[in-house]
Amino acid sequence: MAKTKKITVLPDEAIISKIYFIRGQKVMLDKDLAELYNVTTSNLNKAVRRNSKRFPDDFMFQLTQKEFKNLIFQNGTSSWGGTRKMPYAFTEQGVSMLSSVLNSDTAVEVNIRIIRIFTKFREMLLTHKDILLKLEQLEKQVIQNSGDIEMIFLVLKQLFNPLQEPRPRIGFKRSDEE
Repeated sequence: MAKTKKITVLPDEAIISKIYFIRGQKVMLDKDLAELYNVTTSNLNKAVRRNSKRFPDDFMFQLTQKEFKNLIFQNGTSSWGGTRKMPYAFTEQGVSMLSSVLNSDTAVEVNIRIIRIFTKFREMLLTHKDILLKLEQLEKQVIQNSGDIEMIFLVLKQLFNPLQEPRPRIGFKRSDEE
């Protein structure tokens, strides 16, 4: 019987912490993916270059200098060391495509976990979107009934601060006052 390599199970938080929001998309960087797949970043990028037709612009893109500096700034101290090339960012579809390029058991297992986490993100976004839609509907109702609400606030203000008519002054009056 052949020995099978045991794959270490990563907690979801370890994967989630490596998902960034760049150019309006959730992406993972080549360095982080290489670490998860237990390969070097160089080998991961070589495999991608050999299969470049599988990675159109909406699956993968290279960060600009400004995006990279912003990413380092957001994460505090740089853990990228002496990066000579700007990192590649892989969208959900690009991460999915990596499983066909990297043929190790680790890559397949990690890919399945990553795709499940991306799916959870999408479900959470849809839930939040539903909540935002309901809030928007409530806001429209409030605007439609704003006259009633303004009237309520006006009455409340009058109850807390009743109008006071000027009272006649009591006491000594100077000759120039009338």
